[in-house]
Amino acid sequence: MAKYVVKGLPKEMTDGKKVLFPKMRTYTQHDFKTVLKHMKTYGGSFSEGTMRGVLDALVETMKAWMPMGHSIKIDGLGTFSLSLGFDDDSEGSKYRHVSIKGINFKPDAELLAEMNRENTFEKAETEVQTPRRSKMSRDERLAKAQRIIEANGYMTLTDYALATDQSRTKASRDLSELTADPGSGIGTRGSHSHKVWVKK
Repeated sequence: MAKYVVKGLPKEMTDGKKVLFPKMRTYTQHDFKTVLKHMKTYGGSFSEGTMRGVLDALVETMKAWMPMGHSIKIDGLGTFSLSLGFDDDSEGSKYRHVSIKGINFKPDAELLAEMNRENTFEKAETEVQTPRRSKMSRDERLAKAQRIIEANGYMTLTDYALATDQSRTKASRDLSELTADPGSGIGTRGSHSHKVWVKK
């Protein structure tokens, strides 16, 4: 039986409101080779090479057709479409450059229904975890943040948490203090889950 844990969004991302959500506990990530091995169980007489060829052809089809304005619908699986965004280095210019930022996936409703019919989820036993405290000084954390923003044009909460070895909750509080300091040179853009930190 699959397990889940209950997580909460940092209050700084929810205007102070307490927002809880269940998150699947993931034990391993199946790489391409493992996926092919599992597919062989359901693929009948198809060889691993044939299945690999089909998946490779799907990837090439997506790369060729999606940038031309087409979504890709796979019956029983779902629909893929592109997510676009402005490049940060073109901000302020008359003609801002647009690039692909990600791929949206909307699962087939019947796929979700079948998985819900065949599976149940139970809450995992979890201990109260104390948010990790970074061993870096405030100045070291600020320098890390400034370098990330300088290199990428912006910084996400996850970027900062990983760079300073903190939990997302602690990192969010830390960033609130940094952005409140006029001398930090760091500001914010966007809100909630789309919030990023930028150079003032």
